[in-house]
Amino acid sequence: MHRSREPEVRWDRMTAPALIDAAQGNAVVIIPLGATEQHGPHLPTQVDWRLAYEVSLAAARRMQSVQRALVTPAIPFGMSEHHMSLGGTITLNYAAMAAVVGCVVRSAARHGFRRIFVLNGHGGNIAALETIITELTVELQLPLACGTYWQMASDAIKSILEQQSAVLHACEAETSMLMALSPETVLPPGPDLAAPLVPGLSAIAGVNPGVYRWQQLQTRSPLGLIGQAWAASPEKGQRLLDAISGEVATALSNQVLWEAPI
Repeated sequence: MHRSREPEVRWDRMTAPALIDAAQGNAVVIIPLGATEQHGPHLPTQVDWRLAYEVSLAAARRMQSVQRALVTPAIPFGMSEHHMSLGGTITLNYAAMAAVVGCVVRSAARHGFRRIFVLNGHGGNIAALETIITELTVELQLPLACGTYWQMASDAIKSILEQQSAVLHACEAETSMLMALSPETVLPPGPDLAAPLVPGLSAIAGVNPGVYRWQQLQTRSPLGLIGQAWAASPEKGQRLLDAISGEVATALSNQVLWEAPI
């Protein structure tokens, strides 16, 4: 007996005719956006794009019974200037990121896709990405959307983490998820792998939390991490990946997201 194959979710594994059919079937296109940047002394530089991509794939598979979804190859670079002083980082400026994201979105739209979502995995991209999606929505007159995975799944993430309340940087959460996905790329996080989160937009102690001021991450943490990496485990990482992908799948399967007027 041959088992029926589940629909393919990876854009790069599909033929052009199959993608055209998917567009005609109103499939959602998920574009993972991340970064290639330093993640402390214990994690590889792939963390942000890899997590955005893996969450996208898992969410697309979960969605299939309700809403067809496809995942493009991840955009592996983002706006990471604040990590440059720590080494190992490749950064885009705003114009470059707007051009890359815009070209990918416009390409999908030209092939007939009308439901396009950018799933972000890097904090430095958030403000720029929202502006980019706004501008593309006006240009293309499509219900484009974007989201950052830890903001979409904040309650679920908080319930799983033990030493911090949210995804930070090279922290309990990110370290755990990389342990679950690619343990061979993670160096054992020792008890000294920790740095506190200073709340507020500037992350400067004593400054009004509503004030934004840019800083190198190295100024905040010579180790290049924020959070409690020592508390990570692969089991925790798998729970996080499952919970996050479930929240993303639920959000993107909601027809109101796509049918509400622009």
